[in-house]
Amino acid sequence: MAKIKTNNVLNTIVSVLSGAKDAGALHLYAEGTSFNGRHIKVSGHQMYHFGTTGYLGLEQDQRLKEAAIAAIQNYGTQFPLSKSYISHPLYYELESLMRSIYDNNYIIITKNSTLGHIAVIPSIMDDGDGVLLDHQVHWSVQNAVAPLKLRSIPVEMVRHNDLNMLEDKIKKLQTSRNKIWYMADGVYSMYGDYAPIKELMELSKKYPKLYFYFDDVHGMSWKGDHGNGFVMSKLKNLPDKVVIFGTLSKTFGASGSVMVCKDKNLFSRIKNYGGPLSFSAQLEPASVGAAIASAKIHLSPEIVDLQQQLQKRVIFFNDLLEGTKLPLITQNDSPVFFIGAGSPETGYNLVQRLMNDGFYTNLGIFPAVPIKNTGLRITISLHNKEKDIEKLVRSLNFHYPKSLNETHTDLGRVHFAFGMTSKSFKTEKSKHLHYNIEHSINAIDPELWNTHMADRGMLDWKGLKFLEESFSGNDKPEHNFQFYYIIIRDREFHPILISFFTYGLLKEDMLASAPVSLKIEKQREKDPYYFTSSSMSMGSIFSEASHLYLDREHLLWQDAFHLMLKKIEDLERKLRPDSIIMRDFDPSDRELEQLFHHKGYMKVSMPEGAFYNHFTWDTKESYFQSLSQRSRRHFRNDILPKEQHVVIEVTHQLKERELKHCFQLYLNVKRNNPGLNTFDYPIKLFKNMNNSRDWRFILVKKVKVPNQIIGVMFCYFNHNSIFVPGLVGLDYDFNEKFGIYRQLLYHSILEAKKLGAKRIDFGITAGFEKRKLGAHLYQNCAYIQTSDNFNLESLEWLRQE
Repeated sequence: MAKIKTNNVLNTIVSVLSGAKDAGALHLYAEGTSFNGRHIKVSGHQMYHFGTTGYLGLEQDQRLKEAAIAAIQNYGTQFPLSKSYISHPLYYELESLMRSIYDNNYIIITKNSTLGHIAVIPSIMDDGDGVLLDHQVHWSVQNAVAPLKLRSIPVEMVRHNDLNMLEDKIKKLQTSRNKIWYMADGVYSMYGDYAPIKELMELSKKYPKLYFYFDDVHGMSWKGDHGNGFVMSKLKNLPDKVVIFGTLSKTFGASGSVMVCKDKNLFSRIKNYGGPLSFSAQLEPASVGAAIASAKIHLSPEIVDLQQQLQKRVIFFNDLLEGTKLPLITQNDSPVFFIGAGSPETGYNLVQRLMNDGFYTNLGIFPAVPIKNTGLRITISLHNKEKDIEKLVRSLNFHYPKSLNETHTDLGRVHFAFGMTSKSFKTEKSKHLHYNIEHSINAIDPELWNTHMADRGMLDWKGLKFLEESFSGNDKPEHNFQFYYIIIRDREFHPILISFFTYGLLKEDMLASAPVSLKIEKQREKDPYYFTSSSMSMGSIFSEASHLYLDREHLLWQDAFHLMLKKIEDLERKLRPDSIIMRDFDPSDRELEQLFHHKGYMKVSMPEGAFYNHFTWDTKESYFQSLSQRSRRHFRNDILPKEQHVVIEVTHQLKERELKHCFQLYLNVKRNNPGLNTFDYPIKLFKNMNNSRDWRFILVKKVKVPNQIIGVMFCYFNHNSIFVPGLVGLDYDFNEKFGIYRQLLYHSILEAKKLGAKRIDFGITAGFEKRKLGAHLYQNCAYIQTSDNFNLESLEWLRQE
């Protein structure tokens, strides 16, 4: 399989979120003339509110409301000036109070956390620094870090809370960087888990160049002395090498954010020139007034009582959940809870069921979480009464199994998606469907297979037998694949679905752009398996065709499709691949796209494919006349004049010396095209071609040196008269002079005509050249599910360099 183009992440996000919107789980509008925090009204229904981030309920506190109103009455709705010139009269009091909350360390108030990160991060970074991002650090931090690439500041990702990986990356960066900034959340907004603050501080003692930047907006107010947040609750005293971002919104009850540091020089650097701090309007008087009122509460004994009340509710909810089978992803004293659903479809279903039952919760979905880690994000606040929480747990306990059942999944699959241990992992038996999974094509009747699959490139029975023999028993792990054939039939044993999958080692950057692959290949000079992972792929790395037969006229086709996905999940649990790739689909097929998205697969684009089937001509001249006017001009100028300088030979078998030379020509193409960034194919594959009557070699030689092969096309002719030019080899020293690649394409068409082929499957890439010879181009896409987003996002950072 050739390289898949980099996924347009935005399109995937839009598609997934549109599905959630259509399911009534996102982009909703609250209704009503007032709001008390305990209830929320949506689509005419009053619901208990379990989606707020105002954990202490201060946004409804009368003192904050009165302070905001008074500020508007005294100062107007806004103070439209940059703080670089002059600050609003209320700012001085707010800043003094915030310094007290943060033990008199330096603070800077920002409009919000997103603008705050954009102001602070570029200001604290020197060009000689480096950045390490926790994989799950908030988007606002990652967004602010991205421009650092333009300053050649290295940015790399670290798996979530993976201290071993963090230390490895520190070791690599410390010899070339002045400072290494590790950026993480204090409390993570989706799962409610924590950064390992104590262990990170120990690491900083070991590595003096290590600095920390914590986004602690979800740890603010409900944790720490005076509500100064989770990170400060662990640190007690702020070190010089730590920068913290807290919030004046969310739990604090007002608006804006606050940066905290101990280093005076760092503070001055940000204060004097921090992007949005200099050029953006400041907080509105109402926000400053409300923040002052909240800060006074934080500095009073009352904050301790509020924190304790919230903790009682959190403990109460945790205790109730322990008595259920609901998959709580992280359990601690955070007010953020995440109940795993697995697929987006299950998440949509569960959110809608709860809303219909009178409970509003948030949907945690891609890109905030990996697409197959969709779930309910439930937050507990002081607005929630214990009886409200009890009702929610009863509703969850009732609706959760029904959502699983209605979306063709079970608890075991959810556990597996989140890496949780589970004794329950079963595939429901269907009374209407039968399935077989075989490990070799030899176990499948050739007539059955060829009847449904022989019209697809190399996918006839003999082609699959050839692939099994070629990708087994090799020395290197990347050259060996496990094969799995699945056939699903109805009660009369009529096939509804047929496909095959291979499990093996792939390069992660197969999904990346050529520049990214070139960077990674430099690393592979030292570590050949750098950025590689195991994958379960529909089809094989070598075959290019539609790998799924699906009878969509059959009433049970969707049931068969779901059963296939379940059986792949069973194999996933056994083999533990890092990714599952379903490939070679029509990107305009919205019905299949929806089914894949609902089951947690991302859609990615593949290079356009090409086929030729216009065999109405009988001679070279009539072939020429069959081309378009523009293609005829190309043929006259670029192919015919050079044809007289080469000799074309077609043979079933090469001498050993010739085979080795053709293998080297293949490697030339492979290594000169990083866009085709798969592992090199094993020599055994080419030896098997040489021993098979189904393969032939179209050779290009120079007229003056007839023994020198300068180009080769490796071609397969299948059971159903499909001609497949599968691989090409070129001597680049002569390619431009003799137009070798174009000669090979042209003579592939002539050879296919001679054999009586009904179609040539040219495969993907180089569509422009193939179209000029009369081929038709088509678009392809794949659907991918990964164990997490780490590798895809790491590749995106490499792409930005």
